[in-house]
Amino acid sequence: MRTQVAIIGAGPAGLLLGQLLHRSGIATVIVERQSAGHVQGRIRAGVLEQVTVDLMDECGVGSRMHAEGLVHQGIELLFQGARHRIDFPGLTGGRTVMVYGQTEVTRDLMAARVQAGLPTVYDAGDTVTLHGFDGSTPQVRFRQDGKEHVIDCDFIAGCDGYHGASRASVPRNAIREFEKVYPSGWLGLLADVPPVCHELIYAHSERGFALCSMRSPTRSRYYVQVPLDSKVEQWSDEAFWAELRLRLDPRARERLVTGPALEKSIAPLRSFVAEPMRFGRLLLAGDAAHIVPPTGAKGLNLAASDVKYLASALAEHYGERSSAGLDHYSARALRRVWKAERFSWWFTMATHRFPGTSDFDRRIQESELDYLVHSKAASTALAENYVGLPL
Repeated sequence: MRTQVAIIGAGPAGLLLGQLLHRSGIATVIVERQSAGHVQGRIRAGVLEQVTVDLMDECGVGSRMHAEGLVHQGIELLFQGARHRIDFPGLTGGRTVMVYGQTEVTRDLMAARVQAGLPTVYDAGDTVTLHGFDGSTPQVRFRQDGKEHVIDCDFIAGCDGYHGASRASVPRNAIREFEKVYPSGWLGLLADVPPVCHELIYAHSERGFALCSMRSPTRSRYYVQVPLDSKVEQWSDEAFWAELRLRLDPRARERLVTGPALEKSIAPLRSFVAEPMRFGRLLLAGDAAHIVPPTGAKGLNLAASDVKYLASALAEHYGERSSAGLDHYSARALRRVWKAERFSWWFTMATHRFPGTSDFDRRIQESELDYLVHSKAASTALAENYVGLPL
């Protein structure tokens, strides 16, 4: 099989890249180790920056997002028993975010790829290997139905996540990794119940962090901070709702509607960056190159900005025979990545209670949050980062 760009991974990053390249007349094949159903069923992020919304429109897949997504003009910060609203449009010149689940983004992109008749290989398992990307003839190989398949290509785009084959294929001496593992995770529960508030509530409490989010007016996503070694099996639905209630203010408790979990999982908190993001003809994007704590809602949005840079660079390569975009891809992407890493780290440290936190540290946190909501400059910095820094 021959193509121009072989994309490893059929998550949002890989699908978005494939759609953008298709609209530029560039041939792609996507290879995914999991089944299509597994990819579609992943419960992930739900807040889209304007950059991501614009990319969905550019791909021609934004109609359902605009019809069903929820435009949010702010968030609420809850600490010391009181809520304080951060007004996004008022602080950023009219910018907002869109609440639209990653599962829906994936569904829209998968449907567009099928409709366009573009080749996607699912169920490749752990047999995917990358070859020759340090030269001029890269290949992707995988086994399926007892046969070995080879894709010859010009470039390989590694969009297969933190545990994928792409970054693992890079020689250890050619890559530098930066990592911070936090001593907590987020226990998340998805339920068909109305949200406790029309905007997200970020709660800082003596018992730990909590987040009240949603996917639609009738489907809510809630999180509570738990120790890193916690197991989902230790948490019944009733225990989750009871703990969440203890971390909310009286008004939110009164409005909280509980129900059986559609999905429940624990996501560890981690900051991770791999540098560079290009190795010859292998280019990394999304979680293959970086991970952020979910506090700042940056994971999917960072993947989208990577893809925007990469798609533009490849279109320039094929359309103008210029290597400038590809040569600068890693530096451009990493500059934005590190700003998002900084914001996600800061917002996590400001809102969570970690083991070993001293009384002094707690007072500093409370002072930080108090300054944040009463200083227009500090509120503006939060709002600008949350809605998304410009490309």
